Amino acid sequence: MPSLSTHQADGDVERDADVPGGVLGREHRALSIGIVSVVLLIAFEATAVGTAMPVAARELRGVELYAFAFSAYFTTSLFGMVVAGQWADRRGPLGAIGAGIGAFAVGLVVAGTAGAMWPFIVGRAVQGLGGGLVIVALYVVVGRAYPERLRPTIMAAFAASWVVPSVVGPLAAGTVTEQLGWRWVFIGIPLLVVAPLALALPAIRRMASGPVDPEAPAPAFDTRRIRLALGISAGAGLLQYAGQDLRWLSVLPAVAGAALLVPATLGLLPRGTYRAARGLPSVVLLRGVAAGSFIAAESFVPLMLVTQRGLSPTLAGLSLALGGATWALGSYVQSRPRVEPYRERLTVLGMVLVATAIAAAPSVLIASVPVWTVAAAWGWGCFGMGLVISSTSVLLLKLSAPAEAGTNSAALQISDGLSNVLLLAAGGAAFAALGGGAVGGHAVTAGGGSHPAAFAAVFLPMAGVALVGAWVATRLRAAPVSA
Repeated sequence: MPSLSTHQADGDVERDADVPGGVLGREHRALSIGIVSVVLLIAFEATAVGTAMPVAARELRGVELYAFAFSAYFTTSLFGMVVAGQWADRRGPLGAIGAGIGAFAVGLVVAGTAGAMWPFIVGRAVQGLGGGLVIVALYVVVGRAYPERLRPTIMAAFAASWVVPSVVGPLAAGTVTEQLGWRWVFIGIPLLVVAPLALALPAIRRMASGPVDPEAPAPAFDTRRIRLALGISAGAGLLQYAGQDLRWLSVLPAVAGAALLVPATLGLLPRGTYRAARGLPSVVLLRGVAAGSFIAAESFVPLMLVTQRGLSPTLAGLSLALGGATWALGSYVQSRPRVEPYRERLTVLGMVLVATAIAAAPSVLIASVPVWTVAAAWGWGCFGMGLVISSTSVLLLKLSAPAEAGTNSAALQISDGLSNVLLLAAGGAAFAALGGGAVGGHAVTAGGGSHPAAFAAVFLPMAGVALVGAWVATRLRAAPVSA
């Protein structure tokens, strides 16, 4: 692989992409376009489906199960992540990516044809399984196919691939929802699966397929980790169910869920994660704290704007559109070679921005506060997320041996997905307890039944969680090795 000169290494991302050996150089061009296309598909699904979700929940008479529609995805993705880590470390990432994209498309069809809220949630769960397989396998591809100097750039490209979907996705989904119905948002997306498959799979087969050491016999799957993955998924699902059922009998599934979840989590994450041990454990923990607090809050933004301020689904979705561009900008900033010595400081700044954005969002519950406040707040919050999420990905691969990239990537994504499930469960429980599930099968309009305090009970605690992440971000450097 031709190396970059010092001048080229200090250039911007676009110039680095164009030179020989860059992410768009001859050696990596097809692979880069292929895997970024896969991320583009996932991004479009996330932004489009989020816009259509309030209307789908209303028409399926399941607003009280609104949080389940998001957390079901994250719950099953936990199992898919562990399977993908095992699969990729032992046999390469190609199979996991192909199976994951297939499951992702099937889940969209199931959700789009559902006649009630629970079948809709099942479709989201199938999507989650596919998403879990894909995201971990993509990290393994990056770790195997790209040298360390190019990894921040390809991670920035992943973030940049969210920009167009963030702008086009809500507008397109809102228009389709209002003109044709929300089902077409789900059923139409699988048509986009063909292009990423055609681009990504041949390039992955050429550059990143097979085991790390082709000469060594392929090790068997670690059945213990598979059992732990089943435990973590079942436990997270039970806790989510308990969080939405506020009767005293819900204590039983909550206890059962915790009994499954705690030992499984301890077995799948690096030792020292929950005490924020320096180095890899804190990288994994920070990913969960950042993603969980932000996604749990973001999931309720469209619903808040539709029910409390009377916005249409299109306008509610567009309130988040600026975030795609600023997230990409934050990821671009972290990819600069000159900022590498300050990566830990950037992550602290990023978490502070995330916390302030989440805390500012419920200000629109006050009628005199302009609605655009949410768009502005989410813009700077997404900039912070771009700094944090891409940095944790880069640090994870930097701290992982090649044969452990899949397992450690799975741990990173488990932290991400599990925190989403748990914090959505907590937020959903607070939302339902304060009257948030009161919107029934009638039109979702301003004052439609959800009490404003229900939304504040979601956003303000998540801002506190994000502030904890700012402290965790001070512990990303590995502890020095004593002589």
